Amino acid sequence: MRRVTLETGSTTVRADADLPLDLSIPLRFDALQPSAFGAPTATGQPLRAGNFIGNVSLGGSCNCEAYSFIPHCNGTHTECVGHVTRQRVHIRDVKHGGLEPALLLSIATPLAGDCPEGSDPRPQPMDRVISAQALETAWQRWPWPGVEIRALALRTTPNDLAKQSRNYSAASPPPYLTREAAHWLVDQGIEHVLLDVPSLDRLDDGGLLTAHRIFWGLPLESTDVTSATRPQATITELIFAADRIADGRYLLDLHIAPFAADAAPSRPILYPVTE
Repeated sequence: MRRVTLETGSTTVRADADLPLDLSIPLRFDALQPSAFGAPTATGQPLRAGNFIGNVSLGGSCNCEAYSFIPHCNGTHTECVGHVTRQRVHIRDVKHGGLEPALLLSIATPLAGDCPEGSDPRPQPMDRVISAQALETAWQRWPWPGVEIRALALRTTPNDLAKQSRNYSAASPPPYLTREAAHWLVDQGIEHVLLDVPSLDRLDDGGLLTAHRIFWGLPLESTDVTSATRPQATITELIFAADRIADGRYLLDLHIAPFAADAAPSRPILYPVTE
């Protein structure tokens, strides 16, 4: 067994490097894929330049395709505070890599009408929400003494395979964080949150992005990055945690494409912690 060892404070965490668990959704340019906000699907076409065609099957010397996609809408991606600020902040400058102690938690999503928590704008009664109460309940099942947990991956239930190719619609919004849940993440010191939904907020929220702003420490409606108290925090959306990946303790290695942009495709890898 190859082991990864991480010293965090006075605690040593060991993980199995032979068992990487991928939380990303493969972006298949020629097949079903997830999408959100009514965005077009990601596409790939052979490069054509003069007599050259980038497709071996069509007689080209090699495969070379041009891809068109929207990181925020087409598949697993990680975003930074630059998503909501007028200053252009790049994800590659915010998250440089490295291992983080992380928990993977399965979260029930009650109807907003049955939940005392709220958001801006006010949730519709039949919306599904990720509540602070549900987060706290799941969190308490996995105490990790002596370890500063800065990364949290959330798997909403039910966890169907259709999440890997669903066209998310504002008319039937997927679960999203309540205002209280976003504050709970901040209070726990979570700097990197990963979710299997396309947005922390309701897909149609009038552009408020309440949970995003709370998580980055931005005043509501602020677009000034200098007002952010947590500019180092990242949000990863549209992950998929298969049922075979158990809830519990892991080391997270968050691979992010080095785009000079506020968001980029990413590949979160979990390594199971060994006691």
